Amino acid sequence: MNLSSVNFSSTPTSYEENPLLTNYIVAAALCITINYINGTLIHTFRKYQILHSNPRYILFIHLVINDMMWLFLSTLLLIISYALRIFFVPYCIILLIISIIVTHNSPLNLAGMSIECYIAVCMPLRHGQICTVQKTYILIGLIWAASFFHSKVRCVRDFVFRSTYSQNKRDASHIVCLVVVWLTLIYTYARIIFAAKGLTGDIKKARNTILLHGFQVLLLMLNYVRPIFEQSLFFLFPNRESQIRFASFVIVQIIPRFISPIVYGLRDQTFRKYVRRYLVCRERGITHPENTTTKKASLNVTSV
Repeated sequence: MNLSSVNFSSTPTSYEENPLLTNYIVAAALCITINYINGTLIHTFRKYQILHSNPRYILFIHLVINDMMWLFLSTLLLIISYALRIFFVPYCIILLIISIIVTHNSPLNLAGMSIECYIAVCMPLRHGQICTVQKTYILIGLIWAASFFHSKVRCVRDFVFRSTYSQNKRDASHIVCLVVVWLTLIYTYARIIFAAKGLTGDIKKARNTILLHGFQVLLLMLNYVRPIFEQSLFFLFPNRESQIRFASFVIVQIIPRFISPIVYGLRDQTFRKYVRRYLVCRERGITHPENTTTKKASLNVTSV
């Protein structure tokens, strides 16, 4: 995540205070709403073993957690830029580093989800051996490691602070990362199409899932072309800088994170069924079926 994405206006004038405050309240409300939906998905994932023992849902929940972290950090930085104007450099660097890491995690996680879908369709007999829970968590660890070591600069003050070299290197690394992700998506989609001789329901669903992965990566790519569009709009509307930055923040940064729980979580029939079951049980105050089964089993063991 770029610092400029949350750096709206360091010295807003008095007539801009109320509109800016409204914008920040809207951004915070969107963050809370989306994270509430994501939190419901995560809680549902934890409740049912059929979900947290499936590599596909583990990768999906990792994407959801990653988006939750990003939304929280980006909104926090946004509020800090308005409320404090200036901030302690060490804390700012820590927040930015975490934000950059979770930004890189999203496309890599989508690539991993596409590969899992490809293995399920094209190599169904080996899917259980290749896509295990342990290997899935190893993949998640590799994603975090790759994102952490994604960008490097010379440990010299002029290169770390306000350096065009580090910016150009960052842009080049972003391009390489996205090219790898797109090649992965195209390859898995082509192989699934090639395997879809009869176009059964499962293969059609897998094909559509890969297309949705590509659509979300396309939305994530908007973050890299955002500065160009912002500068053009600044030139056309010089007095609307704060409004332009806020609209860009919502469209480019928040909306792609809103798509994950809606498209992947509620679109999947199995996950949607357990989310509905969890919400109904919570509303009626009913014990979850798995918890009831566990209690009955423990009583049987005790009686024996």
